[in-house]
Amino acid sequence: MIWRATVLTLFPDMFPGPLGVSLAGRALASGLWTLEARDIRDSATDRHRSVDDTPAGGGPGMVLRADVLAAAIDAADTGDAGESRPKDRPRLLMSPRGRPLTQSRVMELAEGPGPLIVCGRFEGIDERVIEARNLEEVSIGDYVLSGGEIAALALIDACVRLLPGVMGKQASGTEESFSEGLLEYPQYTRPQEFEGRPIPEVLISGDHARVAAWRRAEAEALTRARRPDLWAVKSGTKSTTDG
Repeated sequence: MIWRATVLTLFPDMFPGPLGVSLAGRALASGLWTLEARDIRDSATDRHRSVDDTPAGGGPGMVLRADVLAAAIDAADTGDAGESRPKDRPRLLMSPRGRPLTQSRVMELAEGPGPLIVCGRFEGIDERVIEARNLEEVSIGDYVLSGGEIAALALIDACVRLLPGVMGKQASGTEESFSEGLLEYPQYTRPQEFEGRPIPEVLISGDHARVAAWRRAEAEALTRARRPDLWAVKSGTKSTTDG
């Protein structure tokens, strides 16, 4: 089964963007995954191809209409040739009010058929289409972007690099930040000394057990210092279901 990402956006020309180069781009060109960017405006019904309207109750900006976006989602689920898409396909909405995207969720998405991703714009989208089409709201951080496209690119890249055959060395994906609930340990390479700063002796000792122990200790120390929230979960002092 090929992993397929479908993106609903007002700006399909933003794709593949950075997904067309490096690891993701090579995998895309070789058919390890596919990307379909669909224009939400294609589902508009008036001659102006309108997709938004003013917020109910007043306020600034515009809101993406439920009827237009629902039609776009339904069309994406069916496909241009009328073929059926996987019924268990995740439907995601990139949104700053969504659940934070985690490496564990990325791994789940990478193991599935590939998501349908809705990219919002303006003040957001009509709440009714979120409910009616069972959209899972996902956030990549506590900040606001101009739209969901950049967030969608980040999510897809995180998933694609985990697909079989994409990364050159499978172990690369198992020793990174978050793979074990910890930040990644520091990395070094030649030259052996840079501006008076040498590579830690343990890393050139040839003692694999010492290297592994050093890396583990460094990963734990970095996590405690920089991400106490992750460390609390890892050390068992906070439940993964806590707010």
